[in-house]
Amino acid sequence: MKCPICRHGETRPGAVTVPFERDGMTIVFREVPALVCENCGEAFHEEAVTVALLKQAEQAAAAGVEIDVRRFAVAA
Repeated sequence: MKCPICRHGETRPGAVTVPFERDGMTIVFREVPALVCENCGEAFHEEAVTVALLKQAEQAAAAGVEIDVRRFAVAA
């Protein structure tokens, strides 16, 4: 698909790093599947990936995580 941000590049399947910061917690998810613009590098996630990211971040917050780097788990 044509990138809606830069409007010049095409998006391609790839993987990105996604940082979350909230209420003193910092968590970084690595290898998150995304469509990445070949021109500007903007990443777009499918709804299921976004839901899984938010669920995993909530679980980390509930466990008292302050800072963490982890590989994204497809099924959480």
